[in-house]
This record gives sequence, C-alpha cells and structure tokens, in this order.
Amino acid sequence: MSDSKIDDLIPLLTRVATALERLAPPEQSSDSLAAEDAFVWHAEHERLEAIAKVSRVEFELLQGIDRQSDILLDNTRRFAQGFPANNALLWGARGMGKSSLVKAVHATVNREISEKSEPKAAPLALVEIHREDIPSLPRLLQRLRTSGRPCILFCDDLSFDGEDSTYKSLKGVLEGGIEGRPENVIFYATSNRRHLMARDMIENERSTAIHTSEAVEEKVSLSDRFGLWLGFHNCDQDTYFAMVEGYAARHGLELPVEQLRAEAREWSITRGSRSGRVAWQYIQDLAGRLGKRLD
Repeated sequence: MSDSKIDDLIPLLTRVATALERLAPPEQSSDSLAAEDAFVWHAEHERLEAIAKVSRVEFELLQGIDRQSDILLDNTRRFAQGFPANNALLWGARGMGKSSLVKAVHATVNREISEKSEPKAAPLALVEIHREDIPSLPRLLQRLRTSGRPCILFCDDLSFDGEDSTYKSLKGVLEGGIEGRPENVIFYATSNRRHLMARDMIENERSTAIHTSEAVEEKVSLSDRFGLWLGFHNCDQDTYFAMVEGYAARHGLELPVEQLRAEAREWSITRGSRSGRVAWQYIQDLAGRLGKRLD
C-alpha cells in the first residue's frame, strides 16, 4: 500500500478508535468508592456511577415518622462506628418518606462524622442497586467488600412477583450464604409490601401447595432476613399540614397559614391521599406560582 493511501486511512482509523473508546465501559480502580459519597450500580457494565448531588429531603423536615427516623438513625450510627447493626426493611404506605428517610439518615450520619473530625471514622457510601439488578448483587458485594469503605446498600421499591426467583440471590447474601454480608456493608430496602410479595401470591401458595407452610415459608422468609422492620402508614390531616408548613418555612414560601392549609387540603383531595409526597408536590406547585426556586 502506498504512503499516500496509508495517510488517507489514518483519520478514519482515528475516528473508529475514538468511537470504540467511548463505547467501552470506563476501567474501574479498586478505590473508585473514594470519588463521592453516593453511587448507582449499573450491573450491565459492572460500573459504579458516582452521584455528586443526591436528591434528598433534610432529616429535620421529615414529619409523622419520628419513631422510624430515630430507630434507623440509631442503627446507622452504630454501623458507622463499627458496632453490630441490622439490615432494615422500610415497608408500608406510598409517599410516606421511606426512601427519603434512608437518604436523609445517610446525610445526617456523614455530617456528624465530618463535624466530629474523627480521623478513623470514614464517611458512609450510599450505593443504590435497582431491583432488576438483584441477580448481580454477589458481584457488587465483592466489589464493596474489597473497597473497605463502610457502605449502605440501598434498594428502593423492592418486591417480587409471580415466578420471579431472583429473591434467592438476596436471601443468600443477607444471612444464609457461606460468605454472608460483608462487615463493611449494611442493606436497606423499601417496599410497599411487608413480605416483599403480593398478598394474592401468598394466598395462592397456601391454596395450591401440598405442604402449605413450606411453600409459603420459602418466599416469606426473605423478609425475616431483615433485623429491622419499620412500618409506614398514611398520615392524618394534622401531620400533613405539619409537612406542608415545614416545607414552606424551609423554602421561604410566604402565605397566610389559613390559605396555605386550605390550598394544601384541596390539593390532597384532588390527589386522593395525604402523604409526604403529596405535600411536596403541593409545595412545588406553590413555589412555581410564587416565582420561587426550591434549592
């Protein structure tokens, strides 16, 4: 091949090489968890994506879940200090702050570690794994184990349907496997279901199984792997108003209390429920009408 033809190919080959480099997953180093305090696990590429800014609600703004907040915060503090702590299942009503509490507790404990300036206390990493990526959990745990950094492994809206057998991966990792859960990892999950499976699935197992108790136990026992069960229930009107007023005060949304409550009440009626999520949606609408930004 002549030199002129080779010269013509160089730009094309350069573009191909650049495109392939972009498609390839970035090479991960063993200390990749040092990049940020929050990450999302992408099972397809076995990659931890660092999240610079987590979408969270401040711990002090969470209303109507004081007992659940105190228990989870205390459990997380013990874990951060290197003492025994339990995996936690936050279950119950939609929009009542289950995932918000996990993220708020993570931020609170890390702030306390930072303020105490203890050189031996490392900030916790919050690592989110999507429900559909549960089969990759053993590989992720090996990654977290070798990092040595204390991690809260978080799965939001965890549940299982039909013939889904991926729950078995989770059972072994939580307690029953040979290796078990790494000492530097704790698992927090949220679900609308107390036993992580629909009630009609449990009843179907009972009605069709030859050995009823054994069939149901196989799936229901998954929730038993969580040492903490924290229930979240629909809030009353006073708690709902407290949520709205707390958000409004925090973000400087000035409106007479009676008008604020009347609008918030009407908003909840149109939504058909009262919850922290509904309160926040109303606040977003109010801020937009007042021309205020929510930081």
